[in-house]
Amino acid sequence: MVIVSPLLVPHPIQAQSQSEPSAPPNVLFLIVDDLNTWLLEDADRYSGRVVAPNIKGLAESGVNFVSAYTASPVCTPSRTAVLSGIAPWRSGIYNNGYPTDASLVIRDSISLPGLFRQAGYYTAGSGKVSHGYKIPKSDWDDFFNQFKDPKPPNVPLNGWAADKTGRVLTADWGPYHLPKEEINDWKFADFAIEQLQKEHTQPFFITCGIFRPHNPWYVPQEYLDLYPLDEIVIPEILESDLEDVAPKAQRLVQRMSFLPEIRERGLHKEGIQAYLAATTFADEQIGRVLDGLEASPYRDNTIVVLWSDHGWHLGEKLHWKKATLWEESTHSLLMIRVPGLTSAGQVSEQFVSLLDIYPTLTELAGVEPPEGQLDGTSLVPLLRNPAEPTPSRAISAFDSDISIRTERYRYIRYSTGFEEFYDCVRDPYEWTNQIDNPEYKEAIEELRKRVPSPSEMAPEAGKKKGRSQT
Repeated sequence: MVIVSPLLVPHPIQAQSQSEPSAPPNVLFLIVDDLNTWLLEDADRYSGRVVAPNIKGLAESGVNFVSAYTASPVCTPSRTAVLSGIAPWRSGIYNNGYPTDASLVIRDSISLPGLFRQAGYYTAGSGKVSHGYKIPKSDWDDFFNQFKDPKPPNVPLNGWAADKTGRVLTADWGPYHLPKEEINDWKFADFAIEQLQKEHTQPFFITCGIFRPHNPWYVPQEYLDLYPLDEIVIPEILESDLEDVAPKAQRLVQRMSFLPEIRERGLHKEGIQAYLAATTFADEQIGRVLDGLEASPYRDNTIVVLWSDHGWHLGEKLHWKKATLWEESTHSLLMIRVPGLTSAGQVSEQFVSLLDIYPTLTELAGVEPPEGQLDGTSLVPLLRNPAEPTPSRAISAFDSDISIRTERYRYIRYSTGFEEFYDCVRDPYEWTNQIDNPEYKEAIEELRKRVPSPSEMAPEAGKKKGRSQT
């Protein structure tokens, strides 16, 4: 077992009372970039090795949606979907690098913080909140961000990290030379804490976007030391895994994945160590913000939401990155605590979408949602009863391709017409494409009907600019 540093013990999160909170409620909106769901896994797989006591503690203090899925497995379309409430298949924002204002439905929408500001809320944010989606400055009363952290001396630190276009650092990792207090994520958390310490005369919507574990994974050595290499377990890999997937997916992995270079150099465990160390650093910042809320007078009237924009492959499906429609990229974290409504230790296994966040918060706050804008469905019924049967809303889109995940199956349809189908109960690693297996004919037909048809999907909005999948 990993020995947890005293700096990383869970911050105290108390169970909420069941008395009615005063109205209107505040909102603390927490985002973590590129964070996969290893910390949710069974102890015999990953959770015992992921030092994330604060995120786990938050999950245990309210409702943990363990089957939450992103609307898209890369930053721009995922964050645009959450912050606008509009699905990629309606906006045409399917990837990074597309100008979101080229989408008429996005251009005519109001952002989540903008709606709350119109409703009389004080809105403030820090760090990586949006990505590509241009939230008007007028939607914020205050916002703090700054350029990327400086490169360490002597990069690349892992000895090889030039990506396939020649740019250095994309896949780099190693011990950072800066004190942790000088790292941007620490400063983003500081800003959120300062906001929570203010005297507010109106309800607030405060958001904090933590950059890590987005790569490169530069963290102080103390975080790497929490993960001895002899305790790192590499995910199970099937060497022939990609033989039955779509040619388009094969090309994406060949173009984007750093796994061949990592395995060739024998650095698989080192890479996982660095990702987990960056996860722990992010968790500490979340804990510091939660600690600021606990010490504030707003604790008992503040809704807390934490989500990750999408997941990340660490070797699964022979991939080392994101941007696929398989489990590791599409599965996200989502946890919500609502004073007076949720109880500690609740888990919902219903398959929900990050698109559901916007309508959930408007209902909880009593804010009128923008008419005709939202594609998600409020999670309030599941906050009241986490076990309430709910049809799967776990639909994800990327590059005009689309996927749906249900309790048992995953179905993927590519724009080329190729399909994949997995029985995730029998085949949790999605190793065997069963699309031609007659045993699943009825299930496949049902899921085909539940995803938008090619004619229903919006065309790509605008022209893609520069590099994608960042």
